[in-house]
Amino acid sequence: MNDWHSLAAIAVFVGAYALIISEKIHRVAAALGGAALMLAIGATDDKSAFYSEHSGIDWNVIFLLMGMMMIVGVLKRTGMFEYLAIWAVKRARAKPFRVMVMLIVITAMASALLDNVTTVLLIAPVTFLVCERLALPVAPFLIAEVFASNIGGTATLVGDPPNIIIASRAGLTFNDFLVHLAPLSAMLVVVLIALCRFLFRKSFVYDEDRAEEVMALEEREAIKNPRLLVQGLIVLGLVVVGFVLHPVLHYAPSVVALLGAGLLIGISTVETGEVLGEVEWPTLAFFAGLFIMIGGLIETGVIGEISNALADAIGDSELGGSMLLLGASAVLSGIVDNIPYVATMAPITSDLVESMGGSGTHVMWWALAIGADLGGNATAIGASANVVVLGIAERNRQPISFWQFTKYGLVVTAVTVTISAGYVWLRYFALA
Repeated sequence: MNDWHSLAAIAVFVGAYALIISEKIHRVAAALGGAALMLAIGATDDKSAFYSEHSGIDWNVIFLLMGMMMIVGVLKRTGMFEYLAIWAVKRARAKPFRVMVMLIVITAMASALLDNVTTVLLIAPVTFLVCERLALPVAPFLIAEVFASNIGGTATLVGDPPNIIIASRAGLTFNDFLVHLAPLSAMLVVVLIALCRFLFRKSFVYDEDRAEEVMALEEREAIKNPRLLVQGLIVLGLVVVGFVLHPVLHYAPSVVALLGAGLLIGISTVETGEVLGEVEWPTLAFFAGLFIMIGGLIETGVIGEISNALADAIGDSELGGSMLLLGASAVLSGIVDNIPYVATMAPITSDLVESMGGSGTHVMWWALAIGADLGGNATAIGASANVVVLGIAERNRQPISFWQFTKYGLVVTAVTVTISAGYVWLRYFALA
């Protein structure tokens, strides 16, 4: 890692990351500028950046986002999100904290069945409407939902993209994730609710007049286009089934999302241009730039050196190794997107598992999954769902800054990772 390409790649990544954190320039400009520099210095090239599954743009993520954004764009025209917003507020008696709890639980459960990115795309429009109706700041609710999506996504194979990578490499099933990680995920959702009550306590201001207005509304009147709503819900249902049956159908989530978007546009009367206008293109561009920058670190061996150093530190200590892997994964996944991190770390973890007995359900795999999934909550760019929500907030002219998100994310990550370490120790060592 001493050659100039490696050092230059590190300098470019650190510089771009510093600009994203400082918000001196727009994060999309910083990411794309960093990507351009990675290509200019030869840290990566066009083949690696655009065609490599290991170190290039993850087109599955890009097209999954695009497909789901198009479906959500059509559903927004039906009044469905207004309906859900009014329904949720009335069920929570218009109490702000009760509303947040409801949104957290719904987000966590949906993220386990879908994936966390799809879930936040669907829940964010409802959140904006709820907060507008109750005159509440939207940022705390959106941030809490991101945390819930990443925690809920930990529970299943399809809940978070890193889990799919781990399952493929380790030969783990949907039920394996349910048995090993769903109990932890459920416990952490309860912990998150308690944390949010403390972290966002100043945001739970009850406006009695606003509450009475919402309680008097009839949610059914919000539906503007019943025919389009039925069409959209049928397509969305088919997409959800496609996600859940991924192990059987072997269709990538991105393919399912694009098929669903194409079908919905084909059977509805919505103009294609209008649907494409709903796509968060800056968010997709940011992801592309981020993937290319991380690819430069992979191609120059920087991430590989870090992973190998971690493997050397672990040695043959099962307990110490699992704790180190969990903690290091949480830290590194807060800095770089957890998808390329897990893709790089999976083969190294596989070697560790083989050296320690080769069990398909070895604790090392769960330590990697937990650390990568929960570590994504640490910073504003630690996981795909975080970036998507920040893009949606900016589009709705209520931007969330890097530090506004991260100051809460660090607290939530520290608490949940600490509890997870206790869970791993208790389940796989103390009670084994």
